[in-house]
Amino acid sequence: MKNRIAVGLIGFGTVGTGVAKILTNNAEQIRRRLGLPLELVKVADLNITADRGIRLAPSMLTTDTRQVLEDSEIDIVIELIGGYEPAKRFLLDAMAKGKHVVTANKALLAVHGEELFEAACKAGVDIGFEGSVCGGIPILRSLTEGLAADRLLSLYGIVNGTSNYILTRMTDAGRSFAEVLAEAQKAGYAEADPSLDVAGTDAAHKLAILVNLAFGSPVNFKEVYVEGITGITPMDIQYATEFGYTIKLLAIAKLQGDGEAEELEVRVHPTMIANDSPLARVGGVYNAIQVTGDAVGDIMLYGRGAGSMPTASAVVSDIIDIARNIIHGAQGRVPPCAFQPDQRRPLRIRPIENIVGLYYLRFMVLDKPGVLSQLSGVLGKHDISISSVLQRGRKDGQTVPVVMTTHMAVERNIRASLREIDALPAVSAPTTVVRIEGEDQ
Repeated sequence: MKNRIAVGLIGFGTVGTGVAKILTNNAEQIRRRLGLPLELVKVADLNITADRGIRLAPSMLTTDTRQVLEDSEIDIVIELIGGYEPAKRFLLDAMAKGKHVVTANKALLAVHGEELFEAACKAGVDIGFEGSVCGGIPILRSLTEGLAADRLLSLYGIVNGTSNYILTRMTDAGRSFAEVLAEAQKAGYAEADPSLDVAGTDAAHKLAILVNLAFGSPVNFKEVYVEGITGITPMDIQYATEFGYTIKLLAIAKLQGDGEAEELEVRVHPTMIANDSPLARVGGVYNAIQVTGDAVGDIMLYGRGAGSMPTASAVVSDIIDIARNIIHGAQGRVPPCAFQPDQRRPLRIRPIENIVGLYYLRFMVLDKPGVLSQLSGVLGKHDISISSVLQRGRKDGQTVPVVMTTHMAVERNIRASLREIDALPAVSAPTTVVRIEGEDQ
């Protein structure tokens, strides 16, 4: 009978520090929940001298990861260094030695998750990764266990706090993307290089993980269609408001069809959603995920999607869950990807050209007679029906915006029509396109 569960940590950065603080400050609370002490016994990092606001015994600190990976007393190894390598190697080595692992490494899981999950099953150990998606929001455990009874139908998520902060400030203050980005960097909400966030890459990593658990289908990050928010302007936000919409960077997954015809839509892009929808009211750096199941209906989880302590909370929740399994000899009780390995089935990813939806189109055109009829004529030729039109002001012979929303249309037809429209002499700039999600779909 074990008298404690021993934990080793690789990576003593922002989240690693949070994990150490929770394991230290909440040790008695955790013992009461677990029935045994959960002890952090070794921490490996390249820098073990920096002041992180927590005191650990010098004997616990090392720059040599082998002291974590090869310590026979350590039951669970936590990887919090990020990136692909050497993070993947550390996790594989730990599992090969019979150690359970916990990670918050979303990029690694989105690209190399299948290899890690297979290694965990082969070694007979558990792998936890709740902290990899949406910080302290327990979305992965909800998909894996809380919603296990449901056939999940769709998932909509605001899963990147930086982009949500930028779009919220652009909406509230009417300022440009560049101005708000600079403000976000100054406030610490955006990295010096924000490309992973504003280009949608971070959200796509998280969506790949979510889809894997929600639908039992392996999805590699490369299969996710991605657009970022850099092309959104205050003008588009203003028009969205007039139409009754809010623009959010959404991670979207939908199950389409039945039986052998089932396929998935998996995409990340700026999206207009109704102002009165719950997701539209998620502001600032907060995250939220709305899931629809055939039995439960719609549910939404909301909270802080990043940061030292929220993410550390999710990491420690995984550690506690695995520790319970160790105590009761129940390793592998819940499969890493929610479905039994031999019951997972790769679903076809619907090409973005084949999706059907509503669209917002902003044309920049010369203000002269006949232009509007040219635009509508091309759209009609490609089976695109116009729902509404807005045109503000007259500037004879100058460039003005013409904004339209469509009825349901096929993406392929939208793209074909815009190639033709953008080549018209009266059109002065590429057309801005934003997809609309709503009840009609």
